[in-house]
Amino acid sequence: MNKNKNVDAEFGVDSRYKTKKERDADSVALMQSRLDRMKNLSEEDILRAKLLQLKLKMEKYLMEPVYDNKHHFTQFLVTYVDTIYSKRSDFAKDINVTANFLSKVINSHREPKEEFILKLMIHSEKVFKTISEFHNTVWYQVYYREKLRKRCRVKINGDL
Repeated sequence: MNKNKNVDAEFGVDSRYKTKKERDADSVALMQSRLDRMKNLSEEDILRAKLLQLKLKMEKYLMEPVYDNKHHFTQFLVTYVDTIYSKRSDFAKDINVTANFLSKVINSHREPKEEFILKLMIHSEKVFKTISEFHNTVWYQVYYREKLRKRCRVKINGDL
């Protein structure tokens, strides 16, 4: 038995290729295959993938400690709206808020009202119905987690 083969496997070295040229050629072929597959995706498949990615990012945010000053709620909201709608004003109409209010929430110039979050929850529940299980409380959890983090930071810094 070849002793080097075992050592290579232990360190994660791919021993299928004898030369770098073979490995590079296979990498190019794999990338081309992936690109061809992506070109054949329908708009619906792309939308589904983007929304699923958003859901996973939100769930990851809720599971991990966060130490940054980013506005995660608004970032997630922007991704959600821009994925589904070509114009943000169309989303505002669909959830029965003004485009001006939506803009202020997105740009962190105004806190979203509870009514807004409820409308967002209902909207996302309908959108995710055919894609994946989406707990409608995720929007609340993201928003209030960010609010609590800001509040705790203020208390720690003594800026009450």
